[in-house]
Amino acid sequence: MTPFTSGFVGRRSLATLVCGALATGGLAAAGVTALAPGTASASSHREAPLISGQPQYDNTDVYAFASPDTPDTTTIVANWIPFEEPAGGPNFFTFAEDAQYDLHIDNNGDAQGELVFRYTFKTHVKNDKTFLYNTGPVESLDDPDLNITQTYDIDLLQLKDQHLVKKTKYADDVPVAPSNVGKASMPDYAKLRDQAVHELPGGATTFAGQADDPFFLDLRVFDLLYGGNLSEVGNDTLKGYNVNSVALQLPNDLIQESAEQPIVGIWSTTQRKSASGYYRQVSRLGMPLVNEVVNPIKDKDKFNASAPWNDGDFLKNVTEPELPKLIEAIYKIEAPDEPRNDLVDVFLKGVEGLNQPPHVRPSEMLRLNTSIKPTAKEKRLGVLDGDNAGFPNGRRLGDDVLDIALQVVEGELVGAKNDLGDAVDKNDQKFEKKFPYVAQPTSGSRGPLAKGTTGTNDVRNQLGDALQPTNGTTGTGGMDDTTLIAVSAASGAAGFLLVGSGLLWWRGRRRAY
Repeated sequence: MTPFTSGFVGRRSLATLVCGALATGGLAAAGVTALAPGTASASSHREAPLISGQPQYDNTDVYAFASPDTPDTTTIVANWIPFEEPAGGPNFFTFAEDAQYDLHIDNNGDAQGELVFRYTFKTHVKNDKTFLYNTGPVESLDDPDLNITQTYDIDLLQLKDQHLVKKTKYADDVPVAPSNVGKASMPDYAKLRDQAVHELPGGATTFAGQADDPFFLDLRVFDLLYGGNLSEVGNDTLKGYNVNSVALQLPNDLIQESAEQPIVGIWSTTQRKSASGYYRQVSRLGMPLVNEVVNPIKDKDKFNASAPWNDGDFLKNVTEPELPKLIEAIYKIEAPDEPRNDLVDVFLKGVEGLNQPPHVRPSEMLRLNTSIKPTAKEKRLGVLDGDNAGFPNGRRLGDDVLDIALQVVEGELVGAKNDLGDAVDKNDQKFEKKFPYVAQPTSGSRGPLAKGTTGTNDVRNQLGDALQPTNGTTGTGGMDDTTLIAVSAASGAAGFLLVGSGLLWWRGRRRAY
């Protein structure tokens, strides 16, 4: 297998995709998920039966990339708790206390983690006689008005042949950035985010807290591949949702086997404490977009409890993937010939000459060549478009893994050139230029309305704006007389509409009986 050097064909317009004979535009989300052997939480973040009911333990995505502003370091970002509704109080989003959140690093290609960075969390409640997450505006992480807080420890485990050699306390009682309740509760959330960035020994840096979900794609692929006729494409269905993020920036010389062997494998797991006191692995994630549509239902939970060393158990799911056959049945795009050794080479071994370690044991994980420096201007299609610092050489926040993986699963590397994609090319929020790089979480007070939503939600947003002072004066509750009149009028109108609707419903109910 040669490195990805082929250029990509320009994307067709959505109209062409819908009307054209190939009808390719809305297939990327599906294709990407068919890429690798099986991984814990992927595109939809609800990829396996058991973990879908355990969001605190569900790892949604993993990223690993050369730090753009500190190129001699690698940044790992792992996310948990899918589909966090920004206004989802009063019990907002915390990491589980009975879990071990692990970041694994394989630095010699043997499918075993030589380094494990283990995050464990504790929750602290100042006042349990209130229902509030915060009892006033929060100005800092140690503000007495931040009622519910979390801290975490990091243990560094060094292993050989899957046996513990050494355990070191790497960080102790580091504060977590809270959920972004809203502008009244957290008027300067960026300040809270900065306070949660913590330097570690040896030039490392850590962060844990809420963030905007960085994954972007159209998830309606599960409606028989975008409605069966591409009528459901082009909408980032993760827009406006948050996740809980762990970010760790590490010097390359700490995680490399040597300067001569700079390729590392990275994945994450979650272990949950059982009633007997033992921890059991319930989630695993390396490559994105895998476990939903590569592994059949019978293998999904098994994969989440497995280790890369045993990925041979799932090999057939990669060499004979179901997804290309489904695309062929619905959209008449011919599936590439099997066995799909091209997928094995790229997604289980790494790309030869780019990020494939010597003597590699095929296994599913992100593989990153830490000697490749970040590019000044990233290309969303990564290696497919000649940007070797991008996916599948690790995974950057802005890599369009959905389009990349779909093109590959539909035969890009075996002569079937294509430009498949889901018409969602970037995240709805811009990523930060400094660590931890993930975008700030959507605020609970300004969460975006659902597409097409009107009516009382619009009134509520207008009321939120009206509550801001219109000039420098501060009358009752911080509002001048003009603002109070506007609020009263709007509130009265909304109340009148609600009461009127209630009367109509009551009268109709009486007539029905």
